[in-house]
Amino acid sequence: MIQQYFSRLQRVMMIAGVAALLSGCAKNLDQTPVATADKDAIFGSEAGMKLYTNSFYDVLPSMGDVFRKDAMADYSAVSAVPDFLRTGAYNARVADGWDWKQLRNINYFIVNCNNPAIDSTTRNNYVGLARFFRAYFYFEKVKRFGNVPWINKPLDINDQEGLYAGRDNRTLVMDSVIADLDYAADHITLKSDASASQITKYVVYGLKSRVCLFEGTFRKYQTSYNLAGTAPALLQQAADAAKKVMDEGGFAINQTGGAGASYRQLFISAAPVATEVMLANVTSSTLAVFNDANWYFTSATYGNRLSFTRTFINTYLNIDGTPFTNEAGHETQTFAQETQGRDMRLQQTIRMGSYTRTDNGKTVAAPPVFSYTYTGYMPIKFTLDDTYYDGGTTGTNSITLMRYAEILLNYAEAMAELGKLSDNDWAKTVGALRARAGITGGITAKPTVADNYLKTNYFPDISDAALLEIRRERGIELVLEGFRFHDLIRWKAGDLLTKPWVGMYVPALDTPMDLNGDGVLDVCFYKTAPAEQVKGVTYINVSPVLSSGTNPQVLSDDTHGEIHWLDNVSREWDDYRYLYPVPYTDLQLNPKLGQNPGWEL
Repeated sequence: MIQQYFSRLQRVMMIAGVAALLSGCAKNLDQTPVATADKDAIFGSEAGMKLYTNSFYDVLPSMGDVFRKDAMADYSAVSAVPDFLRTGAYNARVADGWDWKQLRNINYFIVNCNNPAIDSTTRNNYVGLARFFRAYFYFEKVKRFGNVPWINKPLDINDQEGLYAGRDNRTLVMDSVIADLDYAADHITLKSDASASQITKYVVYGLKSRVCLFEGTFRKYQTSYNLAGTAPALLQQAADAAKKVMDEGGFAINQTGGAGASYRQLFISAAPVATEVMLANVTSSTLAVFNDANWYFTSATYGNRLSFTRTFINTYLNIDGTPFTNEAGHETQTFAQETQGRDMRLQQTIRMGSYTRTDNGKTVAAPPVFSYTYTGYMPIKFTLDDTYYDGGTTGTNSITLMRYAEILLNYAEAMAELGKLSDNDWAKTVGALRARAGITGGITAKPTVADNYLKTNYFPDISDAALLEIRRERGIELVLEGFRFHDLIRWKAGDLLTKPWVGMYVPALDTPMDLNGDGVLDVCFYKTAPAEQVKGVTYINVSPVLSSGTNPQVLSDDTHGEIHWLDNVSREWDDYRYLYPVPYTDLQLNPKLGQNPGWEL
């Protein structure tokens, strides 16, 4: 289908061939006069409507957006502390995101898609598609800014009242988002798509489960809004929408390749694994549409050297379903030791053990490389195993935007929050995902004992054992898929973003370590550089003070311990950061918008 192959620019160019697309103007921004367009060319045939609605796909994350989003997550150690978390580094003057061009394009279509020459089923299908994208657009805006203007028509340049009105309450906006999704679910006619590149009826239900779970938990835990009483109804809608996908969508958890491969297949396959992947950005060699995931994760300079923290890696269960952190002495296990006998998603998420790559046609061992990682926990989830793809935008794997596993987790969490989660629900959701990962225990019945490690390190206010485990599962299953920051927002757990970035345990200085157990030494940590170095070993200086100043990479106990990265850069969290500021320039254009509390200059 067209959506499967065309890049954003190509889609816009294609639309321009039908009519001059209407540039954005909303409330107080982008006030471009309405272009002259032949409406009959667009709305007088199904082909015209279909062609126009292809432009709406630009609302979705681009090819490189998804795996970059988790650069600001509690489990991600990166090359620099995000400005958003640094004292005085982020404010309204550098803020962005207050852009409404896409909305005007969508609203123009909805308002004008009323040609009586086209049968109502066809028209309503395309209006439903437009309303899906309007809901998606507004959901992203509400997550970022809270209250935003609700606009359901293309504003004219002379509509001064509309252009310069204030923001509407989030309850009105989210009610409108859900109404748009309900309309889309009722009227979109496409029920399945083997390319996983088009919006189907069940993608709509999937998004509704995502939206209602976010908003329901946000209102429950962000108590300052005084909306907790409305949370249960939203959580029930989240569960109902997810159940609709589970019962009717025809999706299943990918099992191809067994426990050691089926998870990662979802993220390195060129064609989306359509049994589980519901929506994806798809690459195309014909149109030279690729991703840069390899370049991002395997470059010391292009990406931000995203590495996982040990605190997060500790949450991966043992293969028998017991917590790794219940083991005596787990704190001092080396990388080669701690990565054995674990949830098999671990070996499909980071470099470890027998992982190999292809380099110039040869298969080579590929342990973590400390010129690319700070902590030792180096991602492979979205990277292809041939070094050919490591430079430039050359990745041929599709990038998932929505998959069935998320829907299962949405259902489980909503039901747990409602106090309705049964053992059968657990087995069909979390249990099924763990079974896919090779875990043998605790997959048929929900847990009854809260894990102390999760309570101590993550969610001290949560006592429900099943809910804690669902949050564990969500972190592991959906890692690097762009959910984590907003999961912390809705759980009111933003303070986790200030946790230290800790890495693997180093038993001693000046002792080269074999990270993958293949008998070859890989890395050595020192405070005084050795006179002779072992060939092939990467040497890392962890002396607290360097000639250039404070060393950002040290060991927790000076001569041994966990790696610590960037402890010398302070991070802070205040509750006002649960929303972003309205950009200063937009406030100057329209003071009625008002600033989000705490971000006033």
